[in-house]
Amino acid sequence: MLDNQEYLVELAHAKMPYGKYKGYYLIDLPEHYIVWYHSKGFPSGKLGQQLGLIYELKLNGLEQLIKNIRNNYTKKLL
Repeated sequence: MLDNQEYLVELAHAKMPYGKYKGYYLIDLPEHYIVWYHSKGFPSGKLGQQLGLIYELKLNGLEQLIKNIRNNYTKKLL
């Protein structure tokens, strides 16, 4: 359970490391950009996993969940 909480807090604070949206929180990336990445293929590794989850969250209208976590919990919470 603790690992899931840590993962969501980390995801809520994750930022895009490169490109046009460098520095944006992943959850704040425009939906069209996430959909484009989904069709192109997410990068390998942790960033790709995070973008895949962001895609699923946005697809299901749950981005506010991650924004609430970001606003209420710091990265070093756990």
